[in-house]
Amino acid sequence: MYKISARQILLIALLSAIFAAGTVACFNRFGNNFQPNSSAYTEAPAAGITDPSLATDEQNNIEVYRTISPGVAFITSTSYQRDYFGQVREGEGSGSGSVIDDQGHILTNYHVVEGAQKLSVRFAGDKTYPAKYVGGDPDTDLAVIKVEAPRDQLTIVPLGDSDRLSVGQKVLAIGNPFGLDRTLTTGVISGLQRPIRARNDRPIEGAIQTDASINPGNSGGPLLDSHGRMIGINSQILSPSGASAGVGFAVPVNIAKRIVPELIKNGVVRRPKLGIGGRDVNTLRSMPVEEGVLIIQVVPGGSAAAAGLRGTTPTEDGDISLGDIVTAIDGEKVRNNDDLYRILDKRQIGDVVKVEVLRNGARTNVQVRLLELPDSRRTPGRR
Repeated sequence: MYKISARQILLIALLSAIFAAGTVACFNRFGNNFQPNSSAYTEAPAAGITDPSLATDEQNNIEVYRTISPGVAFITSTSYQRDYFGQVREGEGSGSGSVIDDQGHILTNYHVVEGAQKLSVRFAGDKTYPAKYVGGDPDTDLAVIKVEAPRDQLTIVPLGDSDRLSVGQKVLAIGNPFGLDRTLTTGVISGLQRPIRARNDRPIEGAIQTDASINPGNSGGPLLDSHGRMIGINSQILSPSGASAGVGFAVPVNIAKRIVPELIKNGVVRRPKLGIGGRDVNTLRSMPVEEGVLIIQVVPGGSAAAAGLRGTTPTEDGDISLGDIVTAIDGEKVRNNDDLYRILDKRQIGDVVKVEVLRNGARTNVQVRLLELPDSRRTPGRR
């Protein structure tokens, strides 16, 4: 065994300490270059807002508005369509959005910018800036656009945590209802985990219900807590008249945290699809089970087709041969298409799941590797 002296041990220890100190110094100096820009995802209270427990309600309203409203965008979308006579007609809509980073990315609703051929953004004042569409997700009604504005015009709206909310908690909404720019309304969280649907009929789980006044034009604007953090994206109202009736809904900000990086990177959210067109069993007559999803069609090249799942087909004598009925995935019960959406949202492309189906009166399990459905085949009703 090789022996070393005490003097050699001290020398090795000294060299190790120098090396460690140098490594730490280099990391502190250059490490930030290897970290993603997470400034938009901080949950710290917005600067300039007094601790709400130490301020009056009026002071809190004033401070939140003064601090956050410069980061709320007035979005104008323009589209052009040719009518029956060949004339080009211009259509214009408006909504709200929130600046989420110093690169000019703005978070809004998908329905605010859907189909727009031209986008512009205005902050405080009359100056209007051009913007471009970055990406959108109709399934969650969220989209990201990017404004071409100087950085000193960009006020970042910090993001909070929508998983830590309570009914009765104070909230504030800032938006542009009926074109009235940067309007503040206040209220409370009226309910949590409300099921709402996107325009493509996709269920959005866990929506925040509020009585803060939300009207047309508020769409895409932030729902804030008393610290000035965005906890939701105002999206829908429930109203017979079309105006605010005290029942508004916001998409939880934690959904945005999950999908915004993918929208910025890829323009779309890549989700695994089972690759079927299905109907809820409980909407059909004379079915062998009361709940589940009947496979009407299997998409060629999709997950279900590759695994051998069967769709509904006509027989030679003019009758119908029922396809497989999906009743569970990985032991989780599938009662309808909403359950199917919810379960698949928890999975990743490439995951292998065990799909329980009812086939010819017998239950069987099929191993399915989840694939992404090609864009050209992404149509409503296909899961």
